[in-house]
Amino acid sequence: MKQNNSPENTRRRSRQATNPSPAGDSGERINRYLAGCGLCSRREADRWVEAGRVTVNGKPCSQPGVKINAGDRVCVDGKPVERQQNHTYILYNKPAGQLCSRKDEKRGRPLIYDFLDVAPNVQSIGRLDMDTEGLLILTDDGDLARALTRPGGKVAREYRARVAGVVAMETLEKLRRGGIDIGQGERSDAWEVTVDAETRGHTWLTIVIHRGRWREVRRTLEACGHPVRRLIRTRFASLRLEEEMPKGSWRRLNRREVRRLKTRA
Repeated sequence: MKQNNSPENTRRRSRQATNPSPAGDSGERINRYLAGCGLCSRREADRWVEAGRVTVNGKPCSQPGVKINAGDRVCVDGKPVERQQNHTYILYNKPAGQLCSRKDEKRGRPLIYDFLDVAPNVQSIGRLDMDTEGLLILTDDGDLARALTRPGGKVAREYRARVAGVVAMETLEKLRRGGIDIGQGERSDAWEVTVDAETRGHTWLTIVIHRGRWREVRRTLEACGHPVRRLIRTRFASLRLEEEMPKGSWRRLNRREVRRLKTRA
């Protein structure tokens, strides 16, 4: 078919080649694109856009909903940026006393990123609260992060918990059935839970849950009269924490581990 090269069609094609797609069109949101370049988090990218630091095809980008398509030229502070081709996947044995956050503006507490040499867009999958230890996955692969944490995904998370008191059989049955009032209008899910040991007025439990709600394990056990004294995540999906891995150490996941995470997600 012969192409229509009228002046109006020529101008239209020129505009399409130089203007970014508006929100709602196909393409990737500008904040996600910038995060994928390894420059920043998506939240920080939104701030860059609002500050006028970003241009697309030579034009200022001031709308966070702008979509980026193949062939678009994106610059930050006048310098061109490109999406990373390879993702980062890290296993970290988080010690107690560190926050899974980029900033702690109120108190200046230690952050996991103070101890990890990773790009700004590498984020944790399923945060651990400050007092919880153990397995933490970090990545810049947004698709994997969403698959592992999406509501209803039922991805297994295993913990070892040391709780106050001796846990009675009837309490274990309540935990396995679920439905316990844990506050804020929420009720507990049904758990897989077993007793590992009882010592000096404390009980060690192994717990498997399938949702990552805020402080779910602590809130549920507190509601049963057994406050948590120590909490360690030992498994997330198909990935287990190695016993020989020291606290505070980290390593990159191998291809087989990443493939299994994506399969189990």
